[in-house]
Order: sequence, then C-alpha cells, then structure tokens
Amino acid sequence: MTGIEAVTLETPDPAALDVFHEAAFGPDLPVRARPGDAPTSGFRGFTLSLVVPQPSAVDAFVDAALRAGATALKVPKKSLWGYGGSVTAPDGTIWTVASSSKKDRDPVDHRIDEFILQLGVDDVAAGKRCYVERGLAVAKSFGRKYVSFTSGPVTLALLNRRALAKNAGVAPDGAGSHRIVVNSPAGDFTDPDGFTWEAGR
Repeated sequence: MTGIEAVTLETPDPAALDVFHEAAFGPDLPVRARPGDAPTSGFRGFTLSLVVPQPSAVDAFVDAALRAGATALKVPKKSLWGYGGSVTAPDGTIWTVASSSKKDRDPVDHRIDEFILQLGVDDVAAGKRCYVERGLAVAKSFGRKYVSFTSGPVTLALLNRRALAKNAGVAPDGAGSHRIVVNSPAGDFTDPDGFTWEAGR
C-alpha cells in the first residue's frame, strides 16, 4: 500500500529550520528541510498538524514552538470538536496542534498520536481521484468536503482551501510556490493543485 514517508520543506536556511523543528516538536518528526527560495506569498495551501492525547499536550507543544521562534495564530482553546491552536513557524509553515479531548485525564504526555499533512485544494473529488490512482488508500471520505488517506508515518487529508485557511486562522489568498515536497513511493508527479511529490530517497 502506498503512503507518505515524509514531507520536505524548502527554505533558505534548512539548518535553522531543523533546529526549530526539534526544539518545538521533538526529534522524530517525518519532516525534512532542504534549500529553496522560490517566491511565495500569503497562504501556501497546506498545514502540518499534530494530533495529541489531551489539552496539556497541545499547550506544551504550542508553548515550545513559540519559545523556539514561532508566531501565534490561534491561541489554544476549546471548540465543538476538542481543543487546539495554531502557529506559524519561522519559515512560514502553518502548524496546528489539536486533541479531541477537552479535558486532561492523565499526566502531561508529549506523545504525538498522528501527524497530518492537510492540503487545501480546489476540488476534493479530483484530488481524491489523483491519489487513488497513485495507490493511496482512502481512510475517510465525506463527499466533496473532506478525504483522508492513511499509510505510513504521515496521514494525508484534503479539504477545501478556504476551509483549511479558516481552520488555521489565516486568509485563503496566496500565490507562488508551496515550498513543500511530499516524499512517497507513489513516485514523481505534480498533483492537480500544484503540490510536488517525489519518490522516497
């Protein structure tokens, strides 16, 4: 079954971004950095998302990210679906951290239950067809609103670009490079929304 091995972020200073990731989220993320300075502006069309056990873990990861140099977007708070917040990393990547639990039931736990690459797309159904044809297996699907694929260390989710931007706390407008590459055995291709995939190396 095809899945995602890692994501690679393109940035003018990969070493500094690696330092940020480890300080904010720990050493075991399926995230890499490589040199790149393609022009980009506004919302880059994706978020990287951590699902964690409980609200105290959300607070701990968000606080660590802010200490490491991130900027707050949404202060963590309760919502209908749980508890979460978002930040912008020094390279401009938007990170969200969330828990489906609204209350702490255990001691503070820095475990990451799921790592999700969320792509904001123009047509969820078209994106779904593209990835199914590449060998990804659908885990959840809600018509033209949302679809997720699970295999490997990274979960892929597709939803409408405007909805994803709203969830992250930013305006949906953006232009230029996404500055992200998806590393997967699915091979080298560009999806309908311009996201670049490369065979795992």
